[in-house]
Amino acid sequence: MNLRYGMEIRAATAAEAPGLATLLAEAGLKVEPRDLAERLAALRQGPGTALVALQWGPPSGVVLLHWHPALTSGPVARLSLLLVAADQRRQGIGRLLLKAAAQAARVAGCERIEIAAETPELEAFCRATGFAEAGARFTRSLRKQGAG
Repeated sequence: MNLRYGMEIRAATAAEAPGLATLLAEAGLKVEPRDLAERLAALRQGPGTALVALQWGPPSGVVLLHWHPALTSGPVARLSLLLVAADQRRQGIGRLLLKAAAQAARVAGCERIEIAAETPELEAFCRATGFAEAGARFTRSLRKQGAG
């Protein structure tokens, strides 16, 4: 738990699911609160964590972090989501979430942290917080396309 300026950063629980669903919807990511609660519970059992920033009311931000072994180095942490409520940006919440995520990754034994900056805003944030560009990432669906 990290408290700074009245902001608490801690592991997300099912209790935050409704507020997180609203925060995700604001970013165009629709997830039902019940599904989100189940996913948060499952995440707690695997190699990763979801951290929320709470001040009062619903969550102000969330970071989702997974770690995995790598062939060319020690374990690597990957941020798959870093989101701060639109009306609370530019207040240091993203930096607090990143700092907490980095600490969780260090505790898990990770040597580095990666993020795919998919928006100009996130790219600028990454540069401002010490990330260096390291090529592009690609993804591919594991589901058959066109089957229906």
